[in-house]
Amino acid sequence: MIRLITGIVMMSAVMLADTLTSFPADYYTIKDTKAQKERFVEILYPLILKEEEKIRQERAFVEAFFSHFTEDGIANAEAVSRLAKIAKKYRIKSLYDKAEYLKRIDTIPVSLVLAQAAIESNWGKSRFAREANNLFGEWTWGKRGIVPKNRPEGKRYKIRIFDTLEASIASYMRNLNRHWAYAEFRDARLAAREGGLPFTGFMAAVYLKRYSQMGEKYTHMVKRTIRKHRWNLLDMPKSAPRLDLGRELAMVLSREPGGVKNF
Repeated sequence: MIRLITGIVMMSAVMLADTLTSFPADYYTIKDTKAQKERFVEILYPLILKEEEKIRQERAFVEAFFSHFTEDGIANAEAVSRLAKIAKKYRIKSLYDKAEYLKRIDTIPVSLVLAQAAIESNWGKSRFAREANNLFGEWTWGKRGIVPKNRPEGKRYKIRIFDTLEASIASYMRNLNRHWAYAEFRDARLAAREGGLPFTGFMAAVYLKRYSQMGEKYTHMVKRTIRKHRWNLLDMPKSAPRLDLGRELAMVLSREPGGVKNF
């Protein structure tokens, strides 16, 4: 029997997730694996969309800035100051390198975010997800962090601590958008955009060999996770803002035989 999450229930989940800082205690009491995985998506999906919207706003500002700058030949101090902050955030060396801004400031496929969060955090059940809101296994060399139990002798890295789940998602997106290791990812995304093609998580996973020591095996794991849960449906292009979250997630979270039994 196919079970769909209704729009009303889903919108309630969206409102609740927006107030959460961590996975709620009752999440870990869910015994049914399918139900827990559905809840995982309900919690993270709206937070992902929220961070995506922030990126879109930054991109819109950059496009507007360079449009006016080109037309008028001048830019006010306030706009230049905001541009400088964005350049620092995305590690853009030349303040007026429009092409580099547009290559780095772009959204991440939703299916990719969900798949990596599920893999790296064991569906939110890992020690680092529970104690540090760290969904993507990000490291730090600062004072604030959790020392992994099996950290090799002589190594100094720690698992980064985030105040909220949303902060972890934002950091992950920023990492893919600016770190040198993911330059090919950004090149492929730009090529898809310029060609008028969707850039899906399934496509993006190919360029994540440097994300894990597993290399190509990791990319296969990400793609397999996306395929099993049909999260590729969340990457379909839309001409209007994604407001009908209930119907959208109902499609993705339909229970099918074997659909979410495995990873």
